[in-house]
Amino acid sequence: MAFVLAATAVTVLAQDAPSEPLWRELRTGGHVMLMRHALAPGVGDPDDFTLGDCSTQRLLSDEGRKQAVRLGREISSRGIPFARVYASEWCRAMETAELLGLARVEPLPLINSFFQNPEAAERQTRELARFVSEEPQEGNILLVTHQANIEALTGRYLAEGEIIVLEPRGGGFEILGKLRH
Repeated sequence: MAFVLAATAVTVLAQDAPSEPLWRELRTGGHVMLMRHALAPGVGDPDDFTLGDCSTQRLLSDEGRKQAVRLGREISSRGIPFARVYASEWCRAMETAELLGLARVEPLPLINSFFQNPEAAERQTRELARFVSEEPQEGNILLVTHQANIEALTGRYLAEGEIIVLEPRGGGFEILGKLRH
């Protein structure tokens, strides 16, 4: 993990900046938003977990579904433009992204959880660092993923349903802050 952070230029601004300036910044486009999936009770996934079979995975709770819909409405009401919305292939991440209702959701294996597969952490984090360092050509990019992935990349903990905003810097990125709702 140290290799990934050392090889990627990461600047941290006001860690707990008020959300309003971030919302204004997002209206201009050119940012990457990393979101932890909405509320899903428990930790990790069951031992019999199978990608593509939601019955074997930890899923969103009813409150998590409501949380995702509320957040999607908030984002839409603020006029935030999106070039792309990506989600981990885990059911809770895909469902969160779909319930946000911001754009067509594309599965992205790069942001799949490595919580139960730590040997993949360094490679995925290095590739994700490259991915988020490239500025979107228009709008913003939203990545709905998992705590392990977000913390490995940014060193920051997000609660379920929280978003961290990154500004790509071509070879690195700047953490602008967290969106709280």
